[in-house]
Amino acid sequence: MCGICGIVTFDPSTPRMDAAQQRVQAMLAALSHRGPDDSNLQAADSAVLGATRLAIRGIEDGRQPMLDPQTGVLAVCNGEIDNHRELRAWLASRGRDVRMKTDVAVIPGLYAEVGEAFPEKMIGAFAAAVWDPRNRTLTLARDRAGERPLFFTRHEGAIIFATELASLVGRNRLPVSFDPVAVRQYLQFGIFPSPGSPFAEVRKVAPGEVIQLTASDVHHRTYWRWPVAETKKSAPTAEAFDGIFREAVRRQSDVDVDFGVFLSGGIDSSLVSAVTRALHPKRRIRAYTLRFEEESFDEGSFAESVATRLGMESVTVWVKPENMREEARALVRLVGEPLADPAWIPAALLARRAAQDVSVALVGEGADELFGGYPTYIGAGVAEKF
Repeated sequence: MCGICGIVTFDPSTPRMDAAQQRVQAMLAALSHRGPDDSNLQAADSAVLGATRLAIRGIEDGRQPMLDPQTGVLAVCNGEIDNHRELRAWLASRGRDVRMKTDVAVIPGLYAEVGEAFPEKMIGAFAAAVWDPRNRTLTLARDRAGERPLFFTRHEGAIIFATELASLVGRNRLPVSFDPVAVRQYLQFGIFPSPGSPFAEVRKVAPGEVIQLTASDVHHRTYWRWPVAETKKSAPTAEAFDGIFREAVRRQSDVDVDFGVFLSGGIDSSLVSAVTRALHPKRRIRAYTLRFEEESFDEGSFAESVATRLGMESVTVWVKPENMREEARALVRLVGEPLADPAWIPAALLARRAAQDVSVALVGEGADELFGGYPTYIGAGVAEKF
């Protein structure tokens, strides 16, 4: 988990670059919890970009922002590019050697080759910003599922962007007002759907979206949609799923740091854990598990059984009622917008404990959404008949 931010004024003659650097420095300070390993900013032309880093790949040489000396393109990215090895080979075949070992180092070369289509070649979870001084364009991009957040606003003739609302809206950084439409959407859906945010002045890059901003124009393009209607239907097979699943786990565990798993004892996290152990049979792996005093919520005994069977160290985090009030206030202040999901707080407690040992955790999140695992989906299907 890293953090990115920046300010672009578009006007190269602007006298406010010192002020812009001070503002980006303040934004970086607000993002410091996302990047304990490094923090840096760089000015290029009339743009100032910054990044905080949690080092995962290319530990020694992954400093951002990344500057392409041939084009002057400046890039920052929060995320993991899981197919970076394949992209390195492709770029090398086109005469562009990527010397930095960090995965996000492929972005300047990709942008130089394919322009604003660069996210289409990347597999992973990412939010990226690229400043091109040649045509004075800022490009913002977000991964297909929207796993990494990215907010932006136009203020006093400048574009300001950041990973978190708190970095944008903190004291002396940006005046804002509540957006009543977005608040109504939150009350309806339990989230703030893109492009909305709690504040009328701040927009959110949508999942699978590329936004190009110039001094006079904003161009939105969706580069990926969930291909449900277009995909040819066929009966699924365990063999086909197994290959896709193992490759996903292999790519995401191809890191240069210690990693663990979040293990609940359910099918999803147990399957992730089992495949991880099969891919890394001799590696020391910790399994982090939530426990609840209420027996109806607690699945810790199942998780411990799976961890023992897979030869993983079991680490337990107990969740208590008093945690809810304390953590809810801290999380909303940190992230900048609420989330109507009670699992948010226990997940944060688990991540905080895991961060004491590892930089990466593989989890089973999202499987119920992908495979229709929630009982409420039955009700949705029945409701269509009435």
